[in-house]
Amino acid sequence: MHLCSRCLKEAPPYTQVYAYGLYESSLRDAVHRFKFNHKVVLDRALGRLLEQAIDPFLDFDLIVPVPLSAKRLKQRSYNQALLLAREIGRLRRRPVDQQLLLKTRETQAQHDLPAREREHNLCGAFSLKQPVRGEKVLLVDDVMTTGATVSACSQVLLQGGAVEVRIAVIARAAKW
Repeated sequence: MHLCSRCLKEAPPYTQVYAYGLYESSLRDAVHRFKFNHKVVLDRALGRLLEQAIDPFLDFDLIVPVPLSAKRLKQRSYNQALLLAREIGRLRRRPVDQQLLLKTRETQAQHDLPAREREHNLCGAFSLKQPVRGEKVLLVDDVMTTGATVSACSQVLLQGGAVEVRIAVIARAAKW
């Protein structure tokens, strides 16, 4: 497993990241169409690709999508991470809990911020609706660049009782 220099200095709160590919070329274009151009019909295809990237023997209890704020959800009309999570849940026959992890405060879009400001932007932005009670969680998002979002979500899940959090993303930044 490859670890970035930041992860070598301080271990992230999640155990492992499963990514279908790098956030570049045609995969980047597909993610952008899915996320920003209302091409929700890509959910099945991208979800299947993501499911293939996940260890087939991975043992997890629950799938949790990275949530959107109410304002962002209203603007976009769907949560792309939830659509991916549902496809993985369907293929793996695992429950998806879309209401467990909540985004409780509006933040600036992460892609608009430099890497060093992303973690601060998300401080206190997520909470749990209820305790997790010892479950192994697969946290799903579309893209992972610096890891700030999945780290913030993982910390909340672990503090809320999850025993392990693994990450599944369609695309990961080429440099991390």
